[in-house]
Amino acid sequence: MFAAAGDSLISCGMKQTGAVSLAHLPSIIFAVLNPSVALGVLFLLAFFAAYMMTLSWADLTYVLPATSVGYILLALIAKFLLHEHVSPTRWIGILLISTGVAFATSGPASTPVLQARETEKLDAEAVSVGVHR
Repeated sequence: MFAAAGDSLISCGMKQTGAVSLAHLPSIIFAVLNPSVALGVLFLLAFFAAYMMTLSWADLTYVLPATSVGYILLALIAKFLLHEHVSPTRWIGILLISTGVAFATSGPASTPVLQARETEKLDAEAVSVGVHR
């Protein structure tokens, strides 16, 4: 959610600011000072912090597919809040990405922390019904 909000805010701010170029450095500084762009950068920093925290306990192959939800959120934000045209081809692409992610995440988790948490959950459920493993 942080990434989708950040990207959307930066897009909105850059539409207000106009074109920028590396050849004209003040235009880039002016763009970063735009409140929407600055807030978008903060949201992306929050996403990056959450991403790093998640990678500290889970495998990349588990975390990265979870970020693909952002494609759906971003398309919905672009369509309904930014009033951008999202072509049928893009919707199909988002559907294909989402389907691919569903296939990738359907396998067993190899993240040890997640497996340990599942074991703890099963142990807690067993204790609640009076069964000990």
